[in-house]
Amino acid sequence: MSPHAPIGRRSWRAALLMLAAVLFFSLMDAGLKTLSAHYPPFQVAALRGASSLPFVLVWALATVGPMRLLRVRWPLHLMRGVMGVLMMAAFVYALRTLPLSTAYTIFFVAPLLITALSVPVLGEKVGPRRWIAIAIGFVGVLVVLRPTGEGVMTLAGLAVLLSALGYSVSAITVRVLARTDSTQAMVVWLLACIALGAGALALPDWRPVAAADAWLIAGVGVAGALGQYTVTEAFRHGEASSIAPLEYTALLWGLILDFSLWHVLPDGVTWVGAAIIVLSGLYLLHRERVHMEAERP
Repeated sequence: MSPHAPIGRRSWRAALLMLAAVLFFSLMDAGLKTLSAHYPPFQVAALRGASSLPFVLVWALATVGPMRLLRVRWPLHLMRGVMGVLMMAAFVYALRTLPLSTAYTIFFVAPLLITALSVPVLGEKVGPRRWIAIAIGFVGVLVVLRPTGEGVMTLAGLAVLLSALGYSVSAITVRVLARTDSTQAMVVWLLACIALGAGALALPDWRPVAAADAWLIAGVGVAGALGQYTVTEAFRHGEASSIAPLEYTALLWGLILDFSLWHVLPDGVTWVGAAIIVLSGLYLLHRERVHMEAERP
């Protein structure tokens, strides 16, 4: 669609693309959860990167060509790759025992972390109301984790927090890289780093891949590539503050997949924590939009 298309049509297109991206990534995560029962976390992370890389590479070469992929800021890409390996392996480790919906709920702390990290790293200003929203969001995380009683303050729950931290640092790095490097380069080198880095770490405990799992690995690759393409297009056609809240629909898909595939549902306390985290994130997005509109001439 042309960038000169009516704003309403572009907004609808961006929203639909974002909803599709969330669905594709949820299906990918369901595949990763299934694989995590049979293979070590680093191996699953490596398979995720390697299975999507060919599809994404074809897209990148067709849209920007090889030179835009090679003329990049290598140190930042390598740092982002390290964060990607950490993020993916920790998340896969958590999926071995946590339902998708619970993992998503804890991972929703990422927007709060990104806002907090933007102050020391990017020099952005965060007002007191946004700091209060961040604090309330972390209270929601504590509600879900429940450090006492029958909560999920386990290695799996902490692994999701570690994954969210890795994602947040990676997202901050993207804001810096976007000034000079193409989106295609960022996607290609992230997946390449995950495939190679996680693959190297997985070698000591590498298990032969069963032929029966080939279709599942291929599905993870296709879903991951489609998710990456649609989320990129969504942010290209729409304003981030308008479409970012649609990421929370992952919780709905997590619930559907949990119940359909594993016959589990989160308990009431997890629902309360999820509501606190999501509302805090939505308020932060609202304040971001207000701040951007105030800066417009």
